[in-house]
Amino acid sequence: MRQAQKRTLENNTVRRTYKKAVKEVVKAIEKGEKTLAESVRIAQKQLGKAAKKGVMKKNTAARKLSRLMKKANTSIKK
Repeated sequence: MRQAQKRTLENNTVRRTYKKAVKEVVKAIEKGEKTLAESVRIAQKQLGKAAKKGVMKKNTAARKLSRLMKKANTSIKK
């Protein structure tokens, strides 16, 4: 297998995991679940890994995490 194909598969896996984690947080926010803190922690970890591996830029990961935390914090206050 070519190197580019291997890297594409790995990048897609990382991308899929952080997107799934973010969706879990959004779903937890909408339903008002008690597992919100754990979901946010997992999403933060996955976004950090994606930025570290070069799947997304560092500032993009920070921006996504910031917006996610903003949503989570406003839902907790309600």
